[in-house]
Amino acid sequence: MPREGCRSHTLAVWEQRAHRARRDIAALAAAGPGVSELHAAAIRVIGGAVSTELTCWAAIDPETLVISTMVSGQTRIPPEYEPRLAEAEYSAGEPHTFAALASRQQPIAKLSDLPDRERDRSGRLHHVWRPLGLDHELRVLFLDDGACWGAAGLVRVGGDFTDRETEFLAAVGPAIATATRLAVRAEAGRWTSGGHPAIVVVGPRGELRAVTPAARQWQDRLDDIAPGRFLVMMQALAVGARTAASGSFRARLRDAHGQWAILHASPLIGGDDGQVAVTIESATGDQLIGLLLAAYGLTARERDICREVIAGHSTADIAGRLFISTHTVQDHLKSVFVKVGVRSRGELVARLRPDGRRASRS
Repeated sequence: MPREGCRSHTLAVWEQRAHRARRDIAALAAAGPGVSELHAAAIRVIGGAVSTELTCWAAIDPETLVISTMVSGQTRIPPEYEPRLAEAEYSAGEPHTFAALASRQQPIAKLSDLPDRERDRSGRLHHVWRPLGLDHELRVLFLDDGACWGAAGLVRVGGDFTDRETEFLAAVGPAIATATRLAVRAEAGRWTSGGHPAIVVVGPRGELRAVTPAARQWQDRLDDIAPGRFLVMMQALAVGARTAASGSFRARLRDAHGQWAILHASPLIGGDDGQVAVTIESATGDQLIGLLLAAYGLTARERDICREVIAGHSTADIAGRLFISTHTVQDHLKSVFVKVGVRSRGELVARLRPDGRRASRS
């Protein structure tokens, strides 16, 4: 077969693979799994086309760009390397972090594409991948309408990721983003509130100095996802707090049962240098509403109007508060009803705030 014919045939094969992968991922989303279950299944779909030695997928909070949960492929990274990977992810100057790629809206990134000077700054490469005998990394973001719902890191030894593999992942990424957004929407709708605040103190070397009984319960629930996951997440939060210009770091995480938590990390004043306190609280509807509105694909203005409706304001009040006409408010509400799948304000509030509060009918 002539060279041009070979290239055309190869391209067609990869396009067919991408089509099948998108179809399979859509079928997974339609089954209504949680985020972790979705990603575990999607890893197997992608693995049929792109081979790796290790892969780790993360769900990402689109508002904070912080990892909320992680799922590994069949081969997990050795536990002793997980803290190094978490520290690199939140360290200043680390190239191709998920947050940096999301801020640039860059869906695909290979370490090999970086200049030598930038690649040499990579803690992931020098302290994780090379000690494990791996030398090629590709990262793909799952972007949906500009929002980052997740990301995956793929690493392997030998040949670098090819252009065809990169194009395949770029083609499949949006389908994974949409499926992840739907899974988040389902989970965020099952939130529960209450419980007692939990406190964890992380030492300068990432060790747990203190864990309250309430925090132990969260440890058990996060470790149900994967053994040691709680420690890794606490270490990541501690790194984030130490490097943040504000001196504090905030994240939302979900446990193995889909319950969300709000975490705040900040360095302790006094005591040993480098200690960080992390508080954990069950997320309430108010704290998750932004995530849920984003998961329904609402525009910024539609989200503003939803918040006003949840607060019980009338159409006239909303128009005055947002400096728009009542007709515009109604037009936005019609769009919101379609996207959320409801027919009235009462149904909208019940869907977004399943705590019994009712909205004004005016």
